[in-house]
Amino acid sequence: FFFSDFMLISLIPALLFFQNINPYLYKMSASPPLAIPNAFPPSVPGEDGLSNRLSQSQLNLSALSSSLPTSSSPSAARFYGAKSRLPPIIVESSDQQSKEHFLLPAHYEASVKTILISHGAIMDRIQKLAYDIRNTYGDKTIHLLCVLKGGSAFFQDLQVCLRNFHNFTNQSYVPFTFDFIRAKSYDGTESTGHVQVSGCDLDKLAGKEVLLVEDIVDTGTTMSMLVPLLNSYNPNSIKVASLLEKRTPRSCGFKADFVGFSVPDEFVIGYCLDYNDAFRDMNHICVINQHGIEKYKNGVSGDGAVGE
Repeated sequence: FFFSDFMLISLIPALLFFQNINPYLYKMSASPPLAIPNAFPPSVPGEDGLSNRLSQSQLNLSALSSSLPTSSSPSAARFYGAKSRLPPIIVESSDQQSKEHFLLPAHYEASVKTILISHGAIMDRIQKLAYDIRNTYGDKTIHLLCVLKGGSAFFQDLQVCLRNFHNFTNQSYVPFTFDFIRAKSYDGTESTGHVQVSGCDLDKLAGKEVLLVEDIVDTGTTMSMLVPLLNSYNPNSIKVASLLEKRTPRSCGFKADFVGFSVPDEFVIGYCLDYNDAFRDMNHICVINQHGIEKYKNGVSGDGAVGE
């Protein structure tokens, strides 16, 4: 009797150990991680040079690749961007968050459908883009060419990160110079298919390492026309950094060299992306709703009122 009690007592630690560890072993082998708002999933390079969501060890590239031109398609002839690059973060439509969870300006709250990318996620991603850009150019001075107006917020935060990396690594070369250019191809929510270019003295681009800083590559029409134009002024190199890249069947196939986020085919606003000059002052990148489209279809008047 005493021996049986002793054996039973000696087994208790082992039983408790397996009772505690088994649930964790099960979670590690079977349960996916919980979805956290604005914590984007890991991405991996796809066959088309982009990235896509990794879900339960299976890659679902069909939806993305079907909307991109193949090497034999007519639109591929207009491809002027990166042939290889680090993959962007894929933002799916299901990643949109309720505006109730974020602080929005009162004058825009009724015009926003959802939050697509929070300001915090934008800033973290720009830090990594600045790091990638600096590593790509080494000790060369980059000539940043900001595409106004939409690219101005991205440009401002990007150059701050580039300057900080330079200042804290004890380098002797000039990290960057910059200038500004305008390239307009939008009328309201739609790309017109034509580009209007104005801005700096393009002759000064000769021999420089030019990096175009853009807010979004939508159809790619603007960049596919702008890059060859700037290249005719004989820069040493020309690359494109875009905060966003839209997955749309209207794409001409242009790919930027550095991209923050790949976003679904929605009209996005905020962080200096506008709709008739409204929403530039909003920190988050959001999706506009129909009320906002109607409210700001005629822009904003000089006294801040909505132009009806």
